[in-house]
Amino acid sequence: MKNNNILIKNILIINENQKFHSDVLIKNGRFEKIEKNISNNNNYEEINGEGKMLIPGVIDNQVHFREPGLTHKANIYTESRAAAAGGVTSFMEMPNTNPPTITKERLEEKFDIAKKHSLVNHSFFLGAANNNIEEVLQANSYKKDVAGIKIFMGSSTGNMLVDDYNTLIEIFSKSELLIATHCEDENTIKENQKKYPHANNASFHPLIRNDEACYKSSMFAVQLAQKYNSRLHILHISTKKELPLFGNLIPLEEKRITSEVCVHHLHFSAADYAEKGTLIQCNPAIKSIEDREALWKALLNDSLDIIATDHAPHTWEEKQQEYPNSPSGLPLVQHSLLLMLEYAKKGKISYEKIVDKMCHAPAICYKIKDRGYIREGFWADCVIVDKEKSFTITKDNILYKCNWSPLENTIFSHSIDSTFVNGALVYKQGEIIESSLGASQRLIFDRI
Repeated sequence: MKNNNILIKNILIINENQKFHSDVLIKNGRFEKIEKNISNNNNYEEINGEGKMLIPGVIDNQVHFREPGLTHKANIYTESRAAAAGGVTSFMEMPNTNPPTITKERLEEKFDIAKKHSLVNHSFFLGAANNNIEEVLQANSYKKDVAGIKIFMGSSTGNMLVDDYNTLIEIFSKSELLIATHCEDENTIKENQKKYPHANNASFHPLIRNDEACYKSSMFAVQLAQKYNSRLHILHISTKKELPLFGNLIPLEEKRITSEVCVHHLHFSAADYAEKGTLIQCNPAIKSIEDREALWKALLNDSLDIIATDHAPHTWEEKQQEYPNSPSGLPLVQHSLLLMLEYAKKGKISYEKIVDKMCHAPAICYKIKDRGYIREGFWADCVIVDKEKSFTITKDNILYKCNWSPLENTIFSHSIDSTFVNGALVYKQGEIIESSLGASQRLIFDRI
C-alpha cells in the first residue's frame, strides 16, 4: 500500500486553527488537493470520512526507543508500531542508548536501523558529553540531517551528564543546531537525597528531584542561550517555578528559546503516587497539583510551545523494584494523542490547540521540511480520528514491547481509525499494515 493514491471524502479537517469539511486527495505520497467535491475520475482508492476527523500526523520530538543496547525494553520496530497506532507519524529519538549516540558513526547506525525497521518517519539527536565537543561542533556541517544536540544537564543518564562549564560554553557559543536540554541540577538533587536517606517509595521522588533542581538548571540554560543567542529548546517542563523563564509571547517562528510539556505532567500529579507508585516515576518528576494546573495554563497561553511524551519504556520487572532502585520513565507514545483528545472532550483544551501543539509547533520549532500540516504539496502524514468510537487500553492492544502502560484500563471517547505516513496506510482500525514498512523517511530540517 505504499504511496497509494487515496481520496478521502467529506471529512472534518482540523488544521491551522481551523475546522472545515473537505475532500482530500493524496497522490504520490503528498497532499495533492484539498477542496470540496473532488471527483474520483481516476478510480482512486476512496475513504468515506463522514463523521470522522482528519488531523496532521503527530510529531513527537522526545522519545527513547532503546535501540541499540537496551532492546530488552524496546526497539525501533516495536515502538514505531506503537507510535503509528497512536497517530504519531514522526519521532525524534534521544541519544542515551548503549553505546550512547555521541558520534556521527553511531548516529548513522541508528538511521540505518530506522530505515529498515521504523514504520514512521524518524530523526535522532546527537548526544553531548564532556569529552565529545569536536563531534558536536562537526554536526554544524550536517545540520539539515539531524534533529539537534541533546544535553543532559542533570543526572538522568549517568555518564551522559554534561557538567563541565567549558564544554557547555563551547556548545552554546558555537553550535548552529537546536540544543535540547534535560534540566535538573545535579548538586541540588544530591543535597535532597541527603535529606531523605530512608526514601523507599516513589512519593519521595518529587521531593528529591524538586522544583528548585529544575529551576536552577533551566535558568542556567536560558542564561547561556541568551548570552550566546543559541537556539535552545528545554524539554519536559514540570514546575510552576520554571514558567516565568518562558513568558516572552512572541510568534513561535521568532523564538530562540522554546519549551515543552509532556502528557504525563499534564495528566498525573503527586497525589497519584499512592496508587501508581513507580509506574509514574520519571525524570523530571511528576509534581504537585498546583504545578500541573500551572502547566495547563502556560500551555493554553502559549508560554509552553510543544506537547511531547518523553516515551521511555522499562520492563514490568524493572519497574517493580523498590524505590529508589526502580528506573525512571513511562511508555506513552501510543496513547498521547488519545489522552489529549479526551481533555478536548472535557473542554480543557480545543482540538485546534492540540493540533497546534502536537503537529504544527514541532515542525516550526525544528524547521521540519514539508510536514506538520495538511497542506497541498506537503507529505501526507495524517490521522483519521473516530470521534464516536471509544477505545479502552488493555494488555491485548498495547503495542509497546514492555506491554504495560500507566494508563491501562483508561477508556477514551475517541479512537485512532487510520494513520498515514507519506501517503501510505500504516495503521487501520487496530491493525498494523506491515506491508507499509519501508514507506517511512528520514526527517529533513530546513535550516540555513
